[in-house]
Amino acid sequence: MDLRDTLRGRLRLPLIGSPLFIVSVPDLVVAQCTSGVIGSMPSLNARPIEQLDEWLHEIRERLAAHDRAHPERPSAPFAINLIVHRSNDRLDQDLALCVKHKVPLIITSLGARPEVNEAIHSHGGHVLHDVINQVFAHKAIEKGADGLVLVAAGAGGHAGAQSPFALLQETRAWFHGPLALSGAIAHGRSILAAEAMGADFAYMGSAFIATEEARAVDDYKRMVVEATAADIVYTNMISGVHGNYLKPSMLRAGLDPDNLETGDKSQMTFASDRKKRWKDIWGAGQSVGGVHEVLPAARLVDRLAGEYAAARQAMGAGSPLVNPNWGMQSSA
Repeated sequence: MDLRDTLRGRLRLPLIGSPLFIVSVPDLVVAQCTSGVIGSMPSLNARPIEQLDEWLHEIRERLAAHDRAHPERPSAPFAINLIVHRSNDRLDQDLALCVKHKVPLIITSLGARPEVNEAIHSHGGHVLHDVINQVFAHKAIEKGADGLVLVAAGAGGHAGAQSPFALLQETRAWFHGPLALSGAIAHGRSILAAEAMGADFAYMGSAFIATEEARAVDDYKRMVVEATAADIVYTNMISGVHGNYLKPSMLRAGLDPDNLETGDKSQMTFASDRKKRWKDIWGAGQSVGGVHEVLPAARLVDRLAGEYAAARQAMGAGSPLVNPNWGMQSSA
């Protein structure tokens, strides 16, 4: 079954909270899902691996309890991000736990592996693969992914350099399955704009860093609130793969953002014992200028829902560009 069919009536907004390295934990995932948007987290945020087993059990139990208490507005599904790069020495174990707990949605990154897709499909799960260009997009679908996350210019963390307009337009020319769009989205009207462009979901990360449930230190949250797009630096120095990071965190670490070395992709590693050389270099996207305060995740979703509804009304609810399947849940 198409992922979009499984989600009809289960989402308040066509929105996926992106998996945030270190920051996303069960409290944030549950808050997102019970607010009516898809919550997610990287499997590698759980350390040691036994914690992932515990966290997956906790998430499922808490969401089930919510659904029993609120049958009129069931929670949205949750997602786990798997790094499938060859340096991730935990992939097989993390994948086995995702299958054990029947995780409904997997977001794969940094490589595409048919065996991962097949394992998730075995329990009826779906796989979205994140990509930054058409080469990777075609490879992901050819290897069995159900849909794509288009990581465009301006997205936080590892990100591409292509305009979201170009990346989405070229992908929709050949792929008609589920698409999520990432890249400087922090407002309800931006969610609607992603739909109007042809995406099924918006993919939002930076705004969720500045939430009470996020496992980010207070300085990180404060930096996101105070930053603007001019404070975002695009570099491959930190991990070997290009991404967007907060300039003030680089300055505090003694780096000169205007004179950064070129990173070495061959040194990229996601091994469980990797050194945390740049643990205080914090990722964020160009949408930070739209983040003005630290809020509970539910209040952030409420705000986004109000903005989205206002944008729909201004655009005209009967517009053929607006997907009628979302916004079906009430906030009560």
